[in-house]
Amino acid sequence: MGASTPRLAVKLSREFVLLVLVANAIAWPVAYYAMSRWLQSFAYRIGLRIETFALAALGAIVVALLTVGTQTIRAASANPVDSLRYE
Repeated sequence: MGASTPRLAVKLSREFVLLVLVANAIAWPVAYYAMSRWLQSFAYRIGLRIETFALAALGAIVVALLTVGTQTIRAASANPVDSLRYE
């Protein structure tokens, strides 16, 4: 309805990044607990570092941004007449 493609991409991406961050906030304590329990059974122990979790969160955000950006650009550049023709 008159919004530019970059503006649509930013609005949708912001919402998905927020959802990914909430999902990470929920998953980190659970993953830390499960991984620390699992790693205790090994003879050589390593510690869990925050960098591992941050890298996983960054990867999830990058995947979300690429997916949302691609779909937004595809939808914004599509001809509306083609969509109306099939409805």
